[in-house]
Amino acid sequence: MGFWHFLFIRAALLYLIYTALLGTLFYFFPGLVGPFRPSHVHAGLVGFFLQMVMGVAYWMMPRPGGLRQDALEALTFLLLNAGLLLRLFLEPLHLLGQEGLRPWLGLSGGLQLLATLVFALAMRRRVVTGDMLRKMREERERRGG
Repeated sequence: MGFWHFLFIRAALLYLIYTALLGTLFYFFPGLVGPFRPSHVHAGLVGFFLQMVMGVAYWMMPRPGGLRQDALEALTFLLLNAGLLLRLFLEPLHLLGQEGLRPWLGLSGGLQLLATLVFALAMRRRVVTGDMLRKMREERERRGG
């Protein structure tokens, strides 16, 4: 497992714990539900689920021709978590009436969108059929590699 795969999965587990803790706190402090429900859902779906999927996909998906994508993995991780942390911090404040946060929340969504696009670009090169892999191998052998 590479460094970025490790970080994706560790971060996903932290978001899982955050989501479970926040969900439990909702029962003891019902007033938290209003401002924190969207963040709770987002931390679970994007922070845990999507990040786990991305980390495992980068780790386990085929690497045709020994493909290395460290820069794309790092960029995906950094963009996703910067956007997610910005949202988790600011959205409850916005829902409690703090003015002027909408542009920052838009930025957080944009960062997460960019992370998703980078991930899709990276996976586009790795989602291949057996026939495609065989043709790549034959082409490499023809060139003497």
